[in-house]
Amino acid sequence: MTIEPAAGRVTRGRARTRANLLDAAFRVFAAKGFGRVSIEEVCEAAGYSRGAFYSNFATLDELFFALYRERAELIADQVAGALATDGPDLDVPAAVDRVTEVLLLDLDWLLVKTDFLAHAARDPAVAGTLLAHRARLRGAVADRLARAHGRTPLPAVLGDADGAAHAVVAAYDGVTTQLLLDRDVEGARAWLGRLLTALLTDGRGEPVRED
Repeated sequence: MTIEPAAGRVTRGRARTRANLLDAAFRVFAAKGFGRVSIEEVCEAAGYSRGAFYSNFATLDELFFALYRERAELIADQVAGALATDGPDLDVPAAVDRVTEVLLLDLDWLLVKTDFLAHAARDPAVAGTLLAHRARLRGAVADRLARAHGRTPLPAVLGDADGAAHAVVAAYDGVTTQLLLDRDVEGARAWLGRLLTALLTDGRGEPVRED
């Protein structure tokens, strides 16, 4: 039997502690808001001491940024995966359905993301983190639209694939603002689906065809 080095076990244990702290922080931030949460509350929710917190994060801000990056990367990957299912042709309504399913499932994430947006608006350094995430999300959309462009032309008003990706993210921002207030996930999903389909098909419900 091979016995793993103690350092390896510590590394995995620390990674598990960090993951548990992030999960607990997500729940607490969603329930109370970032500005109303203390380190003690995060530790209590995770079942750890302050020492465990400080062995992983220097400040609550650092934890918040780590949490945001983790969730943002996951969602960007999910969007990219949802758009990668089709072959060279892009089935716009089907792709829209998959993307809205990914983007609208988690109201807690929207609350945390909104907190991060407000925080970033007051701090240029934090804003860079948010802008990088949004650029990656747009990039995933733009890449798929660009690869399908030869067979599924975009409406001229959107310009290129990058312009279309900006429109997709703007539509998502608008619909989710309403979603945060009325909590109507199905209504928001339906509206976003209609908006994105109209944007990407010139309002016809089918891809634009080149003559």
